[in-house]
Amino acid sequence: MNRYKNIFTIALLSLAMASCSKLDLTPTNDLVAEDVYATPQGYKQALAKVYGAFALTGNATTGSQDIPASIIRDEGNSDFLRLYWNLQELTTDEAAWSWPGDAGVQGLHEMRWSSINAIANGLYYRSFFQITLANDFIRQASDANISARGISGTEAEELKNFRAEARFLRAYQYWILMDLYANPPFVTENDEVGSGKLPQQIQRKDLFAYIESELKDLENLLPAPKTNEYGRADRAAAWALLARLYLNAEVYTGTGRYTDAITYAKKIIDAGYTLHPKYRELTIADNHLNTDENIFTITYDGTYTQNYGGTTYLMHGPANVPADVTGSSGDWGGLRFTENFVNLFADKTGNTDKRAQFYTGTASKPQTLDMTEIYLSTAGYSSTKYRNYTRTGAPAPHIDAKKDFADIDFPLFRLGEIYLTYAEAVLRGGTGGSTSTALSYINALRTRAYDGSTAGNISAAQLNLDFILDERGRELYYEAHRRTDLIRFNKFTTSAYLWAWKGGVRNGAAVSDKYNIFPLPPTDLSSNPNLKQNKDY
Repeated sequence: MNRYKNIFTIALLSLAMASCSKLDLTPTNDLVAEDVYATPQGYKQALAKVYGAFALTGNATTGSQDIPASIIRDEGNSDFLRLYWNLQELTTDEAAWSWPGDAGVQGLHEMRWSSINAIANGLYYRSFFQITLANDFIRQASDANISARGISGTEAEELKNFRAEARFLRAYQYWILMDLYANPPFVTENDEVGSGKLPQQIQRKDLFAYIESELKDLENLLPAPKTNEYGRADRAAAWALLARLYLNAEVYTGTGRYTDAITYAKKIIDAGYTLHPKYRELTIADNHLNTDENIFTITYDGTYTQNYGGTTYLMHGPANVPADVTGSSGDWGGLRFTENFVNLFADKTGNTDKRAQFYTGTASKPQTLDMTEIYLSTAGYSSTKYRNYTRTGAPAPHIDAKKDFADIDFPLFRLGEIYLTYAEAVLRGGTGGSTSTALSYINALRTRAYDGSTAGNISAAQLNLDFILDERGRELYYEAHRRTDLIRFNKFTTSAYLWAWKGGVRNGAAVSDKYNIFPLPPTDLSSNPNLKQNKDY
């Protein structure tokens, strides 16, 4: 969709129409739903807004008393990916941020956050903002509305495909809410905006069933794998989310669904996806070319999606990495790894396992391996995984003059994760797969990581669940998986795995299991009596 460059031609039409229709008023800008959705092109521009909300920022979180002015002033902090990434990574062994004064940061790595944490509240509101956009599009794209607007034939069928895509994006956001907040409020296109009726709270098991039913219905409605425009959802995206849903089903519902995880992993593998040959090309400026491995991405562009979240945050954020390494205007002195994560790599130089992309500093200003302090920018190695260069070493295709913004797409789903899902589900007792196939997938990842060499391959005796967790760390770090993975392995809040400053202790300590989920924002609790706070908050 031309990288969303027409995004801002669409106003917040759903809210404007809902609030004005009951008073029989017309917005002064004259841009109302009847105009926007009058043509198929208008529908496509409106769908671009639903997609664009993943990569663009604005005032989505400014209406809440729970969001400090510091987040409102810095639009990058309201970016979906930056909020989500921080909750998935800063709470684990993979990352700490150097600046305790940044809103919501202090307490995340220490696992001492409260119900007024700005980042936890920010993601909650951002997800519901995106659900609101999707709900409005789905409502406007109903069969009745399409027909009433005189759209028929192949154009009407295309709009039904658009509707399916919006349903997928909504299901993904509900998965985010289920994974992080467990029991959120629940609204769909059938809930009239502005009716005054407060949303009901949905329990995690019920939300799991809803997401599952939506995705299974979309199997037959979304375009076939690899047939949609780049950056838009197809059937494989739904399969990938189902595979992830089933892999974590025991956490969400108490009942394992590992056979189903294998089933949907196989659907993706059988659809013709292959591993991109070079690991270090997965997160660079022309990774939109990686259609062999990428299943669904958030697309970022240095010209058309400028904000200080997303992959711009992951490019600038790592502490003290030189500008010529990242292809940017410089670092923000923020992100570093704990030594516990770095030690997952036997060779930290990256000379053997190319996934080891660590910046260790200079002789005059070294980065220490040990994170001796949480909020010291030189304590802990930094990451060079996100680089604003193409595979030839050229500058990003749409680089801005100041090199402030990343051109790097973020892989929400890629084949590497699917191989790991298949292997783990087999080891956890799922049927329909085999340990020999699981081993072949793991060794394919490791052969790629070792630049084509089999020197890093493992034997069947080495393939166990502990190895899978470590391998997921090595393969998927800084891709917003770690918190969910550690919870599934019962190592997030427990003493089974400790890392630097977990629980606020230098060598790590167990914390209350309430931290396996985040609290609901106090503003929602006070304004909606249908909601109850999550356990022990």
